[in-house]
Amino acid sequence: MDIAELQRTVERDLASIQSEADLRAIRDRYLARKGGILSTLLKELASAPVDERKTRGAALNALKHYVETHIEAAQQQIAQRPRGSAIDVTLPGRPPLAGHRHPLTLMRDRVEAIFLRMGFLIVEGPELEDDYHNFEALNMPAEHPARDMQDTLYLATPVPAPGGRAATLLRTHTSGMQIRYMETHQPPVRLIAPGRVYRRDGLDLTHSPMFSQVEGLVVGEDVTLADLKGTLVAFARELFGAERGTRFRPSFFPYTEPSGELDISCAACEGRGCAMCKQTGWIEVLGSGMVHPAVFEAVGYDPERYTGFAFGVGIERLALLKWGVEDIRLFYENDLRFLEQFPL
Repeated sequence: MDIAELQRTVERDLASIQSEADLRAIRDRYLARKGGILSTLLKELASAPVDERKTRGAALNALKHYVETHIEAAQQQIAQRPRGSAIDVTLPGRPPLAGHRHPLTLMRDRVEAIFLRMGFLIVEGPELEDDYHNFEALNMPAEHPARDMQDTLYLATPVPAPGGRAATLLRTHTSGMQIRYMETHQPPVRLIAPGRVYRRDGLDLTHSPMFSQVEGLVVGEDVTLADLKGTLVAFARELFGAERGTRFRPSFFPYTEPSGELDISCAACEGRGCAMCKQTGWIEVLGSGMVHPAVFEAVGYDPERYTGFAFGVGIERLALLKWGVEDIRLFYENDLRFLEQFPL
């Protein structure tokens, strides 16, 4: 190859550099170790006649130096150019992502709002509880079979807790706060106690070892079962809609007598019976009952003078029923595609 002609070609190529891509292409074309034009010509000098090696080698090395110098200069020029904005101002704007409250928080807020309008007080307390407030004061002494229903998570090492007693468990319900409140307040009482509770349950479609409850208590003179039914039916209709039917079924809880469970008509089949309601047309919502006299005696209330009712409901259960969710685990998996579906 004629070196003078190659020199003219190199000059034209170097003059055409406009971008980093052009620069890389020319560097590879002439200087690449494998396939580069100048690199190949320099390797071929070994087979050239001895009298040509000196002059031709000097010319090729000079041309190689020329290419390297101009490529370096072009690279510096490109680096110094003002870069264009990465933002295309002609594109439509993208709305910023807004935060969204968790559906269980939304449900808890709705429940609290309903009972606040009814005149209830909201009280909260420790998740680390002692055996007395969690069981004994609620008419569940040691060896009571109802304790097995709660499947408690006991602590290996007792630690101090409010009230001076040793905290030996993670609370299985928020009813302990009802006891704590009654120990320091005289009737009338009207409160709800929301919060997290813990049980030795496996995580499946409808169970979790940690979940949220709202428990309620009303105490006063002449509080009747009719007051209980009226309060809970009003709550269910406010939350699920006036078109949903309600009914009470007899049940058993050691801290209430008589006890009952509130059911609502199944929205999926409108009460006709389906797999969701196990062909009954009804779905259980919450447990309730009239406060047992033994509970009043534990807190120093006169059971001959005062009566009251209590109830408890799971926040997750209300969310499952309200929004038709079939798997409780979805609330804990932090999948934004699921969590952002719920109305604020």
